[in-house]
Amino acid sequence: MNVDLVVFDLDFTLWHAGGTWCDHLSPPFKICSKGVSDNQGRIVNLYSDAMEILQAIEDNDIPMAIASRTEEPEWARHLLDLLGISKKFKYKEIFPDSKVTHFNNLHEKSGIPFKKMIFFDDESRNIKEVGNLGVRCHLLNEGINLKEFRLLFHLSLIHI
Repeated sequence: MNVDLVVFDLDFTLWHAGGTWCDHLSPPFKICSKGVSDNQGRIVNLYSDAMEILQAIEDNDIPMAIASRTEEPEWARHLLDLLGISKKFKYKEIFPDSKVTHFNNLHEKSGIPFKKMIFFDDESRNIKEVGNLGVRCHLLNEGINLKEFRLLFHLSLIHI
């Protein structure tokens, strides 16, 4: 598979936000032993395989992006910083709008054709809408994990 951009949603895809979406948390956020906690003690942490997957993509010099529909974009950006992964993403489309808008922006900013992008998300409506653009999409039921990632990239240059 020839992939020039790997795109991730955030909530329930790249991270678990205490059983809710990041825009339902309660700042201020602070780093703790389990990840990042909000004012009510809910923990935001990456899925257990996320760092290894991000590193594999990075090791293969494939740029990464975030496409997240949230009512609190600054909270999401702050959580990316606190989790230490913000700099891994060349592009960040984080705002309350359609994923189609996110991907049109990604295409415009990167110059990468939709057919050379892959997108991971936990919501089937997003998978369908973005898939209609020609992006290869993968629905995740329990966050990003090595098993599914390996299946997708078994013939690619990505080695994990």
